[in-house]
Amino acid sequence: MVFASWTTPGVFTGRGGARTVEAGILTGDLTVHTTWDGRRADVAVQYSGTSQWFTLSGSPVSCRSERASRDLHQEVVESIRAGAEATVPQFHQTAGS
Repeated sequence: MVFASWTTPGVFTGRGGARTVEAGILTGDLTVHTTWDGRRADVAVQYSGTSQWFTLSGSPVSCRSERASRDLHQEVVESIRAGAEATVPQFHQTAGS
């Protein structure tokens, strides 16, 4: 079974924060975690230093390769830093290997 994950702590949200399924908009110092199972990527965020994770809106997303899922993780981190109710980019589903 293929599996990979990435975690980026200390991601400060831009104006408008990040939109989650369970808690709505989160703002402030977040940790972003992406898990790839070989077919799709699941993206979650938490307030840095806490234990509760929240699903980022738009997750999970189809992702064909480990590299594409790593690129997706970085896109999400940058999107959260930009703010504007950041979500998982859906266009990434068609990203190549």
